[in-house]
Amino acid sequence: MFRQPVGDNEATANLRYLRNSVEQLFDFMKRTPLFSAHQELGAKLIEFGGWEMPVYYSSIVDEHQAVRLRAGLFDISHMGEVVLHGQGALEFLNAVLTNDLRKLAVGQGQYTLMCNPVGGVVDDLYAYRIGIEDYLLVINASRIEVDFAWLLARKRLFGGAVTFEMENASDRYAALALQGPQSAAIIDRCYPQASVDGTQVSRPSELRKNQLGCFGAGRKQVLIGRTGYTGEDGFELILESEDAESAWKRLVEVGAQDGLKPAGLGARDTLRTEVCYPLYGHELNEETTPIEAGLGFFVALDKGDFVGRDVLIRQKAEGTRRKLVAFKMTERSAPPRPHYPMWSPGPDGAVIGEVTSGTQSPSLSLGIGLGYVNAAQSAVDTPVQIEIRGKRANGVIVTKPIYRKAN
Repeated sequence: MFRQPVGDNEATANLRYLRNSVEQLFDFMKRTPLFSAHQELGAKLIEFGGWEMPVYYSSIVDEHQAVRLRAGLFDISHMGEVVLHGQGALEFLNAVLTNDLRKLAVGQGQYTLMCNPVGGVVDDLYAYRIGIEDYLLVINASRIEVDFAWLLARKRLFGGAVTFEMENASDRYAALALQGPQSAAIIDRCYPQASVDGTQVSRPSELRKNQLGCFGAGRKQVLIGRTGYTGEDGFELILESEDAESAWKRLVEVGAQDGLKPAGLGARDTLRTEVCYPLYGHELNEETTPIEAGLGFFVALDKGDFVGRDVLIRQKAEGTRRKLVAFKMTERSAPPRPHYPMWSPGPDGAVIGEVTSGTQSPSLSLGIGLGYVNAAQSAVDTPVQIEIRGKRANGVIVTKPIYRKAN
């Protein structure tokens, strides 16, 4: 791809090739509307799912503890938004998603999954009902094109009255996540007015879990939902891309007195691993079902037919060959990482599974993780060994979530 300049020795040429390759990679990556704000804050930027995103600003541990004890602010504008409007949208979504959208009043949302015919997860997402016949899907950044193509294909096959419109609005919207014990106080100071649509409340902190309201006026309106991905109280904001930077800076400024810190992908990963929230591409993929992943609560098998239902019914009744478990290390070791083998203990031990997510827990000061193991060896309190850098370290399967407030 790059020619070696005349006169360069091999080592210099290789270094230049590597540097040029990295620069070219970053040139092709997508950037959120907050890229300049991240640069101003001195964020360490990395590639994530084709996006150039902040992994941390100060440190992963510092930002993790800010969220657990005070508040943190995340840029989640890389995530996608699909909007559906019109007759048949509800029936269509109930035919392609695992949860039951009939339970949603206007201004409510639910976690759900989209499966293929063999029960594998195409994506996990949040579905909001934002109007009588209006729905908003918030989907994973790495799956935007795949998800929208899948939805279009299913729409063509859908046998109901299809007059609804569907739009991939991901480029129009940005999103922020305000998380932590002080988030309610901060959001009220930034948006001190009643909702104008969705759930009717006099201020954002009156929203309950999974409720959504629309605040502001005109093009400055922002959708605020009380949800998150950290195990803490928190709010997610969806707004026009052009308004993202001013909203970000306002939240950072107002939240400073409460100890709010901008937080990157590193803290987002340690926080979600502590509370055992799955990440697409790690715990979930098109070969893994919601039942294997322990997400049966979000599968409404009694609502009628939907894609993948037959397989999930059978797995619910018969069990699965493997299960997703949480574990923690019981001795000092380097942190467990994805794809590390999981062994049964002892000289005759065998590989029983593989780590899907692993990290050093800032809250618990020990190694933790998630992984799939043989169903017969998935019970809580089962000892396991994680192969870390060629050596096995002792751990134990624990109840989810790994981190609880009582800790």
